[in-house]
Amino acid sequence: MNNFSKFKDLAFEPPGVIEETQTKLIQKHLLYSLNNSPFYKKSLGNIIRDVSRISLSNFKDVPLTKKTSIEADNGGFCAVEAARIVDIVLSSGTTGQPIKIFYTEHDLKRLAYNEEKSFRGCGLTKNDVVLLTCTMDRCFIAGLAYFLGVRRLGASAIRNGHGSLDSHSEIIDMMKPTVIVGVPSFLKKLGTYMQTAKKNPSGSSVSKLICIGEPLRNEKNMLLDIGIELEATWNAKAYSTYASSETITTFCECLEQCGGHLHPDLAIVEVIDEEENVLGDRDIGQVVVTPLDIEGMPLIRYKTGDISFLMNEPCRCGRNSKRLGPILGRKKQMMKVKGTKLYPQAVYAALDSLKAVQEYYIEVTSGTELSDNLVVHVAVNDLSCDLELLQDRLQTHLRVKPNVILEREDVIRKIVYTQENRKPIRFFDRRK
Repeated sequence: MNNFSKFKDLAFEPPGVIEETQTKLIQKHLLYSLNNSPFYKKSLGNIIRDVSRISLSNFKDVPLTKKTSIEADNGGFCAVEAARIVDIVLSSGTTGQPIKIFYTEHDLKRLAYNEEKSFRGCGLTKNDVVLLTCTMDRCFIAGLAYFLGVRRLGASAIRNGHGSLDSHSEIIDMMKPTVIVGVPSFLKKLGTYMQTAKKNPSGSSVSKLICIGEPLRNEKNMLLDIGIELEATWNAKAYSTYASSETITTFCECLEQCGGHLHPDLAIVEVIDEEENVLGDRDIGQVVVTPLDIEGMPLIRYKTGDISFLMNEPCRCGRNSKRLGPILGRKKQMMKVKGTKLYPQAVYAALDSLKAVQEYYIEVTSGTELSDNLVVHVAVNDLSCDLELLQDRLQTHLRVKPNVILEREDVIRKIVYTQENRKPIRFFDRRK
């Protein structure tokens, strides 16, 4: 298994070296999976008889893995004996049933290495003090992953987790963090809270925001309004990341802020269309990840359900590995409203651009064969931001005019923020 140093600079190697190394890693990963995973032994044993014939170029011919397969046979994906499992994580279950992910000690070390590389990519060093606003409990992995990455980097971690706005504000005053890791919508609220309390986030010690769980950029890789507002409010650079519990791999922007870097020794990433054909550079489709060097729960060509695109050209930072674009939506969340296909993130981006909007969520129900019914529930703090203005703004962004209902902020907050979920839930799919 990887000693987490041999391939540390692989992303800076020429593309041919990256491809040759990844082919060897794919073969090693397939051999391990076939020998140790009951699911893959059964499903791929008669298909892949000689892993040495599999390369990066023909890897697309290996069958895909669906989340429904894991839900149906979760235990069959565990590739180690029970005594070697040191941590069990639950996926978020955003669009389906949560699944168990099994981690060995090796997998946790790999996780730390992955996060260290991501943090280094966006300029963090051992001299940084990192405030973590994500939980480490309730079987979630995010908080633990970032904590392990900070430790491996040699920086200082402040584990305030899901603390109140007031407690985070006090921590910033008292401990002077240079970096905050958190969900963009929460970091926006924290900045607003500090301004209201006559504290100046733009004059604080914070110089970097590592944004998790929500998109920060659009399909042109430009900052969304919430990203622009975050950088202005905090006078700090905002870096976007993407990860999932199942793949145990993070894709984080570098200092150039132009896509989430793939760590080529840790994952193979593809993007596929509706017919499961592998797409080319910047073509939008579903993200497929094969996390390499996993012991507990190896996956092969896992369909994440997330929609994005790959960028293949070298980055200005000097890395030659591929980069993942912003997550544009979830495949299962795609709506067709009055003939127009759209994802919830497009609605979020439109509403986040209005300072008067305090809270919101969207609800979609079954309509006709050609159209879903979309209703947007919004709370505002300025009466000049009325229904007509909201509908016009949404129509400009979406090219369709959804129904809008104005609600009280406290009513929406009870629906959006719940004890059971790690982040705000703003999309409710009531379709049959």
